[in-house]
Amino acid sequence: MIIRSYAKSELAMLYFPDASPHVALNRLNGWIRRCEELRKALAGCHQSTHAKFFSAQAVRLIVEYLGEP
Repeated sequence: MIIRSYAKSELAMLYFPDASPHVALNRLNGWIRRCEELRKALAGCHQSTHAKFFSAQAVRLIVEYLGEP
């Protein structure tokens, strides 16, 4: 996987390719909500919950905590 900035729905579709973009994003957000350490790490890198994109740093953290899609 290439670590770069991704639209949130684009990254979610990598984790849940058989779901619609909306459902995939809801599932990914659920995974992130349930991983307290990941949420803290994302807040530490100034990743807004309202942003439409994950920064490369946020993607690196997500892959580190959740594994590669």
